[in-house]
Amino acid sequence: MKLTFLGTGTSQGVPIIGCNCSVCSSSDPKDKRLRSSVWLQDDDISLVIDAGPDFRYQMLRKKVKKLDAIILTHEHRDHIAGLDDVRAFNYIQRKPMDIYAEDRVLESVRTEFLYAFDKKKYPGVPQIIMHIVENHEFSINKLTLLPVRVVHYNLPIFGYRVGEMAYITDASYISPEEKKKLTGLKYLVVNALRKQEHPTHFNLAQALELIEELAPEKAFLTHISHQMGLHKEIEKELPENVHFAWDGLRFDFRAG
Repeated sequence: MKLTFLGTGTSQGVPIIGCNCSVCSSSDPKDKRLRSSVWLQDDDISLVIDAGPDFRYQMLRKKVKKLDAIILTHEHRDHIAGLDDVRAFNYIQRKPMDIYAEDRVLESVRTEFLYAFDKKKYPGVPQIIMHIVENHEFSINKLTLLPVRVVHYNLPIFGYRVGEMAYITDASYISPEEKKKLTGLKYLVVNALRKQEHPTHFNLAQALELIEELAPEKAFLTHISHQMGLHKEIEKELPENVHFAWDGLRFDFRAG
């Protein structure tokens, strides 16, 4: 299975509107970060984790022609705001889009996109089928996913493990019990907002501490803000098995 980073930035993306810092002014493509999302695909299935405001452009940029489902980590707008654009897939695939998330998140989707669930739907609204995710394994087609409960400030959200890979974004705490689900990984993707501490996200030092504890073969840092610094400079400071992800980066992993 392939994982492609569709976006590796924070809720505002990078560059930030109106900012003239060295990162936001950089000409390096690796310093241009859309809102965080990943695409999982093989010959049989195509899934996206999170569909933020950049979802339409991300689908166009990577030429995604088939999408079986969208999995949501939580209900913040930088993770759900692009769901209206599933309309294109509705038309191409001639079926509703399957959305997977915990019940609280699905209720937020219903509220945010009320017109999509109205009894008398306006022609052309997104067609969505909701599936409740609980804190245990579930399958989409033949692919098995394991939710991992993490905490985003005081909001419980889900990361997801798929075989030898785990994807965790917007976390500031993971309990010892949930960390047990993250043992034996080949690849760990985890958020690292900036060097300074932050109340709602791991900073760089906390992310590196988690990586050292879980000991994956390789780790990628995502959900990166302009405050982290230039990609080419900060990458030099990382351990050998840790890298800053960038939009478009891809790696292969075993899903089972």
